[in-house]
Amino acid sequence: MNKSSKNVFGLTLSTCSNNPVTGFYRNGCCDTGPEDFGNHTVCAIMTHDFLLFSQSRGNDLITPAPQYNFPGLKPGDRWCVCALRWKEAYEAGYAAPVVLEATNEEVLNFVDMSALLENAYKESVK
Repeated sequence: MNKSSKNVFGLTLSTCSNNPVTGFYRNGCCDTGPEDFGNHTVCAIMTHDFLLFSQSRGNDLITPAPQYNFPGLKPGDRWCVCALRWKEAYEAGYAAPVVLEATNEEVLNFVDMSALLENAYKESVK
């Protein structure tokens, strides 16, 4: 994790997932940089509807691609997704829940905080 990366609250960016290992840099975090043209900054919890929506838009997140160290995703997996793809899914009614503490503040250049808050993942109370 890049120690200087901040989440949408301006705090240190939390890990999104190490199983499967996510992030543009495959470091478990939604870090971004100049070579990350897709802006993989949203830590989203995959849902069946989001995965199918993304696949319908030409980004198959379901099928494993070992040559890219990509295991394929299933509902419940956490993954750093592209800001504009998440926004597109949100506008179409298929937004995946967002882990705000693990979502990079750079997403705010593309997505309103209100949309992220509306879809914030809420840990189940035990």
